[in-house]
Amino acid sequence: MGVYMCGVDLGTSGTKTVLVGADGRIVAEAYEASRLIQPAPGWVEQDPDEMVGAALRTLAQCIQQSTVPPQEIAAVAFDGQMAGIATVDRQWRPVTPYDSWLDTRCSPYVERMRAYGDRILALTGGPPTYSHGPKILWWQHEHPDVFRRIYKFVMLAAYVAGRLAGLRGDDAFIDSTYLHFSCLGDTRAGAWSEELCARFDVPLDKLARIVQPWEVVGRLTKEAAAQTGLLAGTPVVAGAGDQAAAMLGAGILRAGTIYDAAGTASVLALAVTRFVPDTAHQTLLAARMVPSDLWYVIGYINGGGLNLRWWRDMLRVVTGERLDYPVLDQMASQVPAGSEGILFIPHLGGRVCPNQPDLRGGWVGLQWAHGLGHLYRALLESVAYEYAIYLRIARALVPETTFAEVRVVGGGARSDLWNQLKADVLGVPYLQLNQTEAAALGSAMLAGFGVGVFSDFEEAVGRFVLPMRRFEPDPGRTHQYAPVAARYQGLLEDAPFWKRVASLSAAPG
Repeated sequence: MGVYMCGVDLGTSGTKTVLVGADGRIVAEAYEASRLIQPAPGWVEQDPDEMVGAALRTLAQCIQQSTVPPQEIAAVAFDGQMAGIATVDRQWRPVTPYDSWLDTRCSPYVERMRAYGDRILALTGGPPTYSHGPKILWWQHEHPDVFRRIYKFVMLAAYVAGRLAGLRGDDAFIDSTYLHFSCLGDTRAGAWSEELCARFDVPLDKLARIVQPWEVVGRLTKEAAAQTGLLAGTPVVAGAGDQAAAMLGAGILRAGTIYDAAGTASVLALAVTRFVPDTAHQTLLAARMVPSDLWYVIGYINGGGLNLRWWRDMLRVVTGERLDYPVLDQMASQVPAGSEGILFIPHLGGRVCPNQPDLRGGWVGLQWAHGLGHLYRALLESVAYEYAIYLRIARALVPETTFAEVRVVGGGARSDLWNQLKADVLGVPYLQLNQTEAAALGSAMLAGFGVGVFSDFEEAVGRFVLPMRRFEPDPGRTHQYAPVAARYQGLLEDAPFWKRVASLSAAPG
């Protein structure tokens, strides 16, 4: 058996592939940007076969970069976007484009499912949103002719894996880490909910079989082998949703460990020992982790990291200077904790956890004495304040769990200032890792575990994940931040104010 594995992360903006050794060393990596197709307002699609091509090309680039013989590569696994949906016919041909998680055309069916939302949340762990259930209903009711031609609904990563493995419709699979986005599953049981499917008249036979992320679902075809340089017959492992794969890639195997994905979105996921739907606040989603005895609750700011790029790019236009994040961090580091009274609201596209579409972004509390450093520090602090809300809810859901450490990945993990600031606000240490892009690495671990390279995930994490730097919270700053975070939460809860703001932004002229 080989001693190398490939992990492929099929992201919204691009495909990232890594070739890693059983010792955790990354031998080669490749990236290819993806194309988003927007044929109408609110519609966001991707061509599933373009994603197949990206997977084939990035795998080939990794093989070409390395000197690893193909017979030494033990397996390949795929992770991907979690809330969108793909379709196949009996021959595993796509019936529709990939309906992205960014696509909002199914809004009427989100509202239809919200009438049964409490039950959906209790069973699946997540409320109705622009995810599998409403998207399936859209195809069923808006295009019944297309719906009849769909043999199975699958995830994007499963579609790509199936193409490389030569699967057919009856082989369709979905792994258990996606079910909280289904609106149709019983996440605790790891099964489809006959109750929910009957309630919305969704045929059970159009839903894929549910597998574990480490199951071997097929083997590489001769055609895929010829295009990648891998060996025909190489095992293809099911893989997981991108956030679940990234949590594994960050080495999270214990309840009480927190995962911060500081990327385009700002994501905070907290590992817990039981399935705890957030029925009281309807803010956090509850989902299964890759270690099957663990769960996580998760909240996110849509565009939380994108806000930093937006502000940097705006400053570049205004100043004519190429301001980079280290320069902005230096400005912000000169400003006291709390930004001397400024709060930034990071929800430029509306709040999603909980669902508050009327909420909008901006700075509050500006004075003439404030400068660029204040504005940028307030922007960084806003993510930490939002995370503090998630942490408070998680502690109420699982009071028996002590949250002892945050592991941060993504581009924002490179900012020492941001790591320290978030540690101070949350009062929890932050741990910077040797790798910031964790999803593809997590997929490689799944590939190895699925074919027996690793006896357990502890062994894989011990080889792959290395702590680099620890940021301890400063008790004085944690105390200083507490009332500011409370004011931030109070501002978000002023629903009438935000409805007035939304009406102003929607007004003509």
